Amino acid sequence: MKKSIFGLILLVLFTTNTFAQHTAELEIISLSKQKWEWMADKNVDKLTPLFDDKSVFVHMGGSWGKAQEINVIKSGGIHYKKADVHEVSVSMIGNTAILLNRITLLAVVGGNEVTNPFIVTEVYVKVNDNWKLGSLSFTKLMTPGQ
Repeated sequence: MKKSIFGLILLVLFTTNTFAQHTAELEIISLSKQKWEWMADKNVDKLTPLFDDKSVFVHMGGSWGKAQEINVIKSGGIHYKKADVHEVSVSMIGNTAILLNRITLLAVVGGNEVTNPFIVTEVYVKVNDNWKLGSLSFTKLMTPGQ
């Protein structure tokens, strides 16, 4: 009888943990989708609290922190017009979520409209019950179908 109760408790704990992880993964996917929309809309009022103060951004042309990324978006230095997301995956490590997107990004950079295929790595950390973006990195794919 004790083994049955112990087994049942383990099953409930495992199921609860699996459900919580799945819920967090869906929350991150939704947040990432919103982030792409806010970036396209140049909505720095929504992006500013999402980006952690220590966040880093890695682009084809360099890397920088939160303040410069917000300024680049606000000024239109890079206008993320449309991110077509083809694949998404999320890995959870404690209170950290690592999201990978395979996207085709339509952007305006330096006044020129460009389309590039990327794998984008987004790292989110849960801070005081809120997800904060800690890192956003673009890796250009050599061919669109990769």
